[in-house]
Amino acid sequence: QVQLVESGGGLVQAGGSLRLSCAASGHISSFNTMGWYRQAPGKQRELVAVVTSSGNTVYADSVKGRFTFSRDNAKNTVYLQMNSLKPEDTAVYYCAATRALLNYWGQGTQVTVSS
Repeated sequence: QVQLVESGGGLVQAGGSLRLSCAASGHISSFNTMGWYRQAPGKQRELVAVVTSSGNTVYADSVKGRFTFSRDNAKNTVYLQMNSLKPEDTAVYYCAATRALLNYWGQGTQVTVSS
């Protein structure tokens, strides 16, 4: 079984920073892709950032320059560093991964940015 466990969400003022973590059961290098998605109330889940096994990184235009995706292979953990947070970043953030054509999702962690 594959498990993805997110942590690091919380309440922060606009302009502040948070770092989300996603701990995976197994080597993250075995996944074809890993990334972060978010879902705000009343909206569809949307891409935040993804990294492919070839190293290509894609960010949503709304977070480009503010958010950074990174990984620690030794800890089997990926991160989303979120800087200059805005109220519109408020959402549940989900870690996701694909392997052997299968998709896996974490349980989500709430990020709330106050004005």
